[in-house]
Amino acid sequence: MASMRDIKRRKGSIQSTQQITKAMKLVSTVKLQKAKQRAEQSKDYFHCMYETVVSMLAKAGNINHPYLHPGDSVKKGIIVITSNRGLAGGYNSNITKLITQGGFKKEEVEVYAVGKKGRDALLRYGYSVREDYSDIVEEPLYSDAVELSKKVLDDFVNGEIGEIYLAYTGFKNTVVHEPTLLKLLPVEMDAKNGGKSDKAAADTTENRTPMNFEPEDDAALDMIIPKYVTSLIFGGLVESVASENGARMQAMDSATSNAEEMINHLTLMYNRARQGSITQELTEIIAGANAISM
Repeated sequence: MASMRDIKRRKGSIQSTQQITKAMKLVSTVKLQKAKQRAEQSKDYFHCMYETVVSMLAKAGNINHPYLHPGDSVKKGIIVITSNRGLAGGYNSNITKLITQGGFKKEEVEVYAVGKKGRDALLRYGYSVREDYSDIVEEPLYSDAVELSKKVLDDFVNGEIGEIYLAYTGFKNTVVHEPTLLKLLPVEMDAKNGGKSDKAAADTTENRTPMNFEPEDDAALDMIIPKYVTSLIFGGLVESVASENGARMQAMDSATSNAEEMINHLTLMYNRARQGSITQELTEIIAGANAISM
């Protein structure tokens, strides 16, 4: 059995760690309230934009536009949204797994990293990080999404990448966060519509009303597609921030509970060791007194 000094030192160390995890939980809880509000406000627009553009292009028929066809390059540009800090459970590793276990060839992936944890993890796996936008993940603004969208669209049009994907963590509620890989360009127009609601699926399979563009389709798509990509990137950023704080709050709550259990266990061990020490001292005193009286 460990000595009383060792048990006391260990208990003190865990109590200090527990104070840190409690503080981090409170900070994450406060941040979550703000991020959750932003995520819930943007969620409807985020998903409606995706479904509307998919439905519109499905009705438009075959349009020869650079944004709607795979580029000549086999490279796949993936916008990977993670966090700059750890201690958030599996939040960062789940996004990394979307890339490493997603069937992509390592040499064909170009990463646009938003978040240091995802960037560093993918670099360790040998992936190429084309751009680093880790600073914007702390307080994402729409202007940040515009800048990132412009960069990936320029690379797409210039033939440096042939497809654009978005890897982010969807915010369902405080405790449920869903790692998501969404193909942005070329737009997927299958019946499932990238896993979205049945509304867009019904539009693409049953409602085939012809789509007329004003002005011409090229000019209209030149305006619509960049806004579509920017909106989805911004939605992914906002939902990821909310998911990060929710995941960190849960992780710190679990860590605090585990620390409390360990402290109770060490307290019991300390009391047993202390009782054993007292019993041994009493036994020695009684034995000594008996020896003197004899």
